[in-house]
Amino acid sequence: MTALTAPSLRRHAGALWQLAKPKVVALIVFCAVIGMVLAQPGWPDPGRMLAATIGIALVAGAAAMINCLVERTIDARMRRTARRATASGELGAAETLLVALTALGLGMALLIALVNALTAWLTLATFAGYAIVYTLLLKPNTPQNIVIGGASGAMPPILGWAAMTGEVSAMAMVLFLIIYTWTPPHFWALALYRRDDYARAGLPMLPLTHGQAFTTLSILLYTVLLAAVTLLPLALQAAGAVYLLAILLLNARFVQLAARLHRHYADDSARRCFRWSIQFLTWLFAALLLDRVFFLPLSG
Repeated sequence: MTALTAPSLRRHAGALWQLAKPKVVALIVFCAVIGMVLAQPGWPDPGRMLAATIGIALVAGAAAMINCLVERTIDARMRRTARRATASGELGAAETLLVALTALGLGMALLIALVNALTAWLTLATFAGYAIVYTLLLKPNTPQNIVIGGASGAMPPILGWAAMTGEVSAMAMVLFLIIYTWTPPHFWALALYRRDDYARAGLPMLPLTHGQAFTTLSILLYTVLLAAVTLLPLALQAAGAVYLLAILLLNARFVQLAARLHRHYADDSARRCFRWSIQFLTWLFAALLLDRVFFLPLSG
């Protein structure tokens, strides 16, 4: 057997890194960290915060790798995912599974030893929800896969909150609800301009099962619902004027893009809506953080 050279080891490590979906994990960690910061007065304990961040990131990366492993034959038929190492055959199933389970074990060990049991078990439940329930059961079988499976993707703020407090409060549930409501329009916009890919893969995404007009109307209705849900932090008096200004602007743009998409469909409009959805969630949580730093109450 020929020994692996340094360049091949680097390619190998890079392929594994990409299977962990680092951009997705970065957004997950960002939302979890915001949950940590908002969970209690003052700055969170740095040691626990670091352990929770690394633990959540490891488990999220493991879930992404399992997703790529399970969907390797589907990914091979889709232009967007055909280059993944599991789809191309660059990495074998046994190796991918070993690395994923190692990351899962390390993440769980960190959370149990240095954070708390509640965070560990909630994180494991999130892993199971995404890697098993969503990937194996929902995605290939129902056009409502995103709606039902979105619960696992909405968990990061709850994980961050539980990591700092050992409990789940009403505000943590509101943060969960915001991401849960955001998920369908985010993914349906992607599914619209990638519908040929999903058709080749044989996945029952909403644009394929119910058509373009129904999907764009669903996106618009969900963005309107999202605009209402994002006001809940204000109703709980957990955010002030900074967040209010930001969320009014963010929602106005999202609803505008969704309405335009529904009135005059074009793939470019779907791409624009998808990209804005990512910016929307990022700026929403950044606004919550800024509001915490520069809190201006709406009433005396």
